[in-house]
Amino acid sequence: MNFSIPPAPRNAVLFDLDGTIIRSHDGIIESIHAVLRDLGHEPDLSIDLTWVVGPPLRDLLGHILAHYGDDRVDEAMDLYRRHYEGGGMRKSPLFDGMRHVIETLHAGGTQLFIATSKPRYLARKILHLRGLSQYFDGLSGARADDSGAEKPELIAALLREHDVARNHALMIGDRRFDITGAHANHVRALGVLWGYGGRDELVAAGADALVSQPDELLQAIATQFELMAKHAA
Repeated sequence: MNFSIPPAPRNAVLFDLDGTIIRSHDGIIESIHAVLRDLGHEPDLSIDLTWVVGPPLRDLLGHILAHYGDDRVDEAMDLYRRHYEGGGMRKSPLFDGMRHVIETLHAGGTQLFIATSKPRYLARKILHLRGLSQYFDGLSGARADDSGAEKPELIAALLREHDVARNHALMIGDRRFDITGAHANHVRALGVLWGYGGRDELVAAGADALVSQPDELLQAIATQFELMAKHAA
């Protein structure tokens, strides 16, 4: 009788993009301000827009426009895409140390994925722009019209399409959406503090651990996979 033993599952790390790998705040805010001016509003610079990095685009633009008594969300989304693709996305440098983290994980055989609320085509462009495309085994993002941007569904799609075992997967992100999206799929999640969510948000979302700096991330990832292995034993 011929039979084969299936290979052991490989560990997989799912990364958020904005606020985790790339410092995207300036390009996003600049694009939002340009949209507001196009719609006839003078941006209120006293409003803290740090929170806009992470949520689905339609939700955040709707919230911002409401402040100006405006409900032209579809028009705002079209304008935003034009401004962001025209220049905003180029203002998205890597956080210091993240290239080393990604290269090290890839060299060690860990599967790497992106789970982002950004449209897939934009996320691919940014990875290419930053010279990171070759390190990732797959990418899950919103559709071109920004629909399908909810993290639980994006993470579920990655796990399913790439046959990733939940007990060998770890999500890394800076916002509550990353943590709750991972937990909805029974995946552990690390919250990173160099992004745009902050400690209180990540703790409230139930992050399995917090990481202060990119140079601490590799050890934190290793610790999480060790915990998974002990739990499975």
